[in-house]
Amino acid sequence: MRASEYLIPTLRETPAEAEVISHRLLLKAGFIRKSASGIYTLLPLAHRVLLKIMNIIREELDRQGGQEILLPILQPAELWLESGRWDVYGPELFRLKDRHGRDFCLGPTHEEIITELVRGDLRSYKQLPLLLYQIQNKYRDERRPRFGLLRGREFIMKDLYSFDRDEAGLEVSYRKMFEAYNRIFSRCGLVFRPVEADSGPIGGSVSHEFMVLAGSGEALVLYCPHEECGYAANVEKAESRAVRPQVIEEPRPLELVATPDMRTVEEITAFLGVGPKNIVKTLLYETDRGLYAALVRGDRELNEVKLQNATGAVRLEMAGPETVQRITGAPVGFAGPVGLDGVELVVDEEVAFMVNCITGANRADAHYRNVQPGRDFSFDRVADLRLVQEGDPCPRCDRPLVSARGVEVGQVFKLGTKYSEAMGLTYLDEHGVERLVVMGCYGIGVTRTLAAAVEQNHDEHGIIWPVAIAPFTVVVVPVNVRDEIQVELAGKAYAALRDAGVDVLLDDRAERPGVKFKDADLVGYPLRVTAGKMAGNGLVELRVRKTGETRLLAVEELVEAVRAFLQA
Repeated sequence: MRASEYLIPTLRETPAEAEVISHRLLLKAGFIRKSASGIYTLLPLAHRVLLKIMNIIREELDRQGGQEILLPILQPAELWLESGRWDVYGPELFRLKDRHGRDFCLGPTHEEIITELVRGDLRSYKQLPLLLYQIQNKYRDERRPRFGLLRGREFIMKDLYSFDRDEAGLEVSYRKMFEAYNRIFSRCGLVFRPVEADSGPIGGSVSHEFMVLAGSGEALVLYCPHEECGYAANVEKAESRAVRPQVIEEPRPLELVATPDMRTVEEITAFLGVGPKNIVKTLLYETDRGLYAALVRGDRELNEVKLQNATGAVRLEMAGPETVQRITGAPVGFAGPVGLDGVELVVDEEVAFMVNCITGANRADAHYRNVQPGRDFSFDRVADLRLVQEGDPCPRCDRPLVSARGVEVGQVFKLGTKYSEAMGLTYLDEHGVERLVVMGCYGIGVTRTLAAAVEQNHDEHGIIWPVAIAPFTVVVVPVNVRDEIQVELAGKAYAALRDAGVDVLLDDRAERPGVKFKDADLVGYPLRVTAGKMAGNGLVELRVRKTGETRLLAVEELVEAVRAFLQA
């Protein structure tokens, strides 16, 4: 392939819209172009990377017995009504009507339609287990599309669904996919970590996310650094043992104190001369199950996913100022559990241990001091509600947790019978008894994997592609296209590599050498072969993009040197 015939529209300036490094570099290096908010055209270089990622995915899934199919993107609403998700999935679901007024959606995921497909043909236990997968576009109407390919409204995803007789069979399928994902991301040349995760709107009992570790990643991971423990979870799922105070104070009498215009934890601690661990925050939420007050310590942040799981709520939204005033009789910043009626209280484990704490008094410009949970207010339930932080004790071994940032590129779920029960997916066992099929769901964001690779592999000059998914492994650059010797030697190097099966691009453009070299670094080809001033001696320069290492060698030695690099 010749660069003069290839669409690689590199940019000299960084686009103002780009917020993260992958977005900036993929735009600058000519991989993508924006069509609309959260919607991108994938140009030839990006398409080559995606095909390589897809080939790795297909090889590993086929190796585990997966069968590739292609499901409709346009899905009838009746299937989503049958599963119960049409009304609860939320505004991210693209909904539309056909000319006859029938409701459809653009598939954000395919649990309903794959369940409907299998129930039409599954009869006997002899047809199980079954692993079906597809690679296709998905659509989610993100409230705030951002970060280029990392959070878009249209994206490419691989989703596989497993169908088993029982939980034991599901465990086998789940382990197969877990192992396949480890091999997929390893083969893509990525540094990653599988972590425990919340199942979210997909549902199910057990889930793991695969995180590509990158300092600019949007997700936070908490993990135990001790290999013998191995605990790791994303911040939504992460747990930590609640530590009881080492010194228990004697409860003191409840006291009302004036706190004029003191609303925040910082203002209250400064005014009363206490630490944030002495404060209890009372946060009001409106849900589809009614009003809840969540109580966490003043130095903690509430984990809304945990609150959702504790209450069973599908919709969760922090109460607005009018609701707070109506329920507490006070403006925002003065809510507290003492005397709070008509609201179910959910208390974090750490709050249940507290003595002589400070809370809002449900009246303007006032707080209570020396509040005792259980004495001054009763609560309906205790749960882990806090957002775990670095340094909190590991829930398995009590050693301090460490945090890292990452980009989620895949997630695996044990769905159980969530969809088979709702949609009547059954089989007959060996005794002729009708039983529910047990399901699993396994997704990989293909376009996210491309972007995550850039987040993890770049420098100040551009992208540094892992060899396995680079758009081209080698770029051959004649320094001066008017120099016949250089052009001839570059052509000879290009032909030798091409004939040896190496993925190679010849940069034959009539551009200055500096432009070609900058573009090569920007695009991120793992190897660059340069035919320059030593061309008259039959020598080319081989440069490794990642390390900057260079060596001169005869063109006849080039193929062997490149092969040695690829096998290293």
